Amino acid sequence: MSLQMKKSLDRLKIVFRPEPKGGFTASVPLLPGCVTYGRTLAEAKEMAKDAISGYIESLKKHRDSA
Repeated sequence: MSLQMKKSLDRLKIVFRPEPKGGFTASVPLLPGCVTYGRTLAEAKEMAKDAISGYIESLKKHRDSA
C-alpha cells in the first residue's frame, strides 16, 4: 500500500455499530456497500481498513477494464 493510499484511508469516516449478539458492524458511508464485521472494536477497525483497500483496488481494476 502506498503512502498516498494510506493517507486517503485515514481520512475516510467509518461508522461502527454494536451488534445485539456481539461484535461490531463497520460501514463506510462514502463507499456504498463497503461493510464489514469484527468480533471486537479493534478487529472491526482492522477489517474496515482491509475492506476499504479492497474496495479501492476493485474500483481501479474495473475502471481499467471498462
